[in-house]
Amino acid sequence: MLPRTILQIFLIFQFCFGVIGNSLLLMVYVYTFFFRPHLKKLIDSVFMHLTIVNMLTIIFTLIKDIMLSFGVPNFLDDVGCKAVLFTFRVGRGLSICTTCVLSTFQVITITPSNSKLASWLKPRLSTWIFSSLLCSWLINLFIYGYMIDMVIAKTNNSHSGYGYSDGYCQNKHFGNKNRGSFNSFIIIHDIFFVAVMMWASLYMVIFLYRHYKRAQHLHSPSLSSQPSPERRATHNILSLVSFFVLIFWLNNSITLYGFYTKKKISGLESINGILTTCYPTICPFFLMKNNKVILEFTSSFSVLRMTCFQSSLHG
Repeated sequence: MLPRTILQIFLIFQFCFGVIGNSLLLMVYVYTFFFRPHLKKLIDSVFMHLTIVNMLTIIFTLIKDIMLSFGVPNFLDDVGCKAVLFTFRVGRGLSICTTCVLSTFQVITITPSNSKLASWLKPRLSTWIFSSLLCSWLINLFIYGYMIDMVIAKTNNSHSGYGYSDGYCQNKHFGNKNRGSFNSFIIIHDIFFVAVMMWASLYMVIFLYRHYKRAQHLHSPSLSSQPSPERRATHNILSLVSFFVLIFWLNNSITLYGFYTKKKISGLESINGILTTCYPTICPFFLMKNNKVILEFTSSFSVLRMTCFQSSLHG
């Protein structure tokens, strides 16, 4: 009884934490776009897209798991299962693609302009970003549109059989071991984008290391230790991508285990749901660290608090 209660509390906490964090960050970007356009950066459009995708993933993953943890029966019918799984899968696929675009964008940004490819791409970054995000939507809608017909509401309470099955939904051919070809295609699609992310991350690590060695020779240690905004942004994206890759491998390992294991483990889907939404939940707080609007607000709040504290001492 206690583990079930802990799971319920954790699911609700993660849902609230993730939705509030992403909503706040989205409001900051909307505020910046309309009221502080001089602070707007090209990369903010990618961050904004990622924030919206993260909210979709959290909502359409955790609401189902929360209802399941409380034992709500027949929460989803056939249409509900198709809509929830399709939206979750598209959101997750877009999250992978957008993080890949983000890491590639940063590689192009930090690459010296004397590189032929970088000098050609940099003036076209806005067009490249829009095209990349549009292609991401088209690719994921096409891939997972095929999956809509493969999902139905759960027909029985059996926890034995090969394929996808949770408390409310299952794949149409549940129990057939040879129905994993589409799942394998999804994994290959995901691994391609993760491989690009890892290549971009490796490039950024090498670039930062070389930049650090050059700075040691050209400046005093005190100057070389002060990170530039460009380096801070690169560190931030590296942390984000590293966290994403870690969660990706854990999530896919559990997904594949659940798919290809005949005897299903009760509660494994809810645990995997928590793992799936870890990145969308933590992501906005990574992005808030270097946001100028948030930094200005926290700085103003700190000054106001110090002023009030000094006034109370003198009063």
